[in-house]
Amino acid sequence: MKRIEVAAAVIRKGDMIFATQRGYGDFKDWWEFPGGKVESGETPEEALLREIREELSVEISIDRYLKTVEWDYPAFHITLHCYLCYPETDDLHLNEHEAACWLDAASIHSVRWLPADEALLPLIAEELKNEAR
Repeated sequence: MKRIEVAAAVIRKGDMIFATQRGYGDFKDWWEFPGGKVESGETPEEALLREIREELSVEISIDRYLKTVEWDYPAFHITLHCYLCYPETDDLHLNEHEAACWLDAASIHSVRWLPADEALLPLIAEELKNEAR
């Protein structure tokens, strides 16, 4: 089975997190945390900063590592490294995604998450209960 390593940003602003909707591929219209593949020679953190610049045209600060999710999809296995991040500005642009939204703890389950991303929701719900930054 093909294996891919990905870094994802759980971008937080106050008591909200940022979700993006895929506009392509087998999982078109499903929701995910933005990020992308870790390239050869990159750390997950380096890949995350690069991918967020490419996907959202914004700089983020990585606050801390949250969790790594291992997930088997039908065609591949994903290793998803997740980090709590904060945007440097409010000016996020969708360069690759179909849509995006900010979700709070009450609305976090209102979108159809990719399974690996959905596995993070209990942890993220706990994070959102913590004091807003």
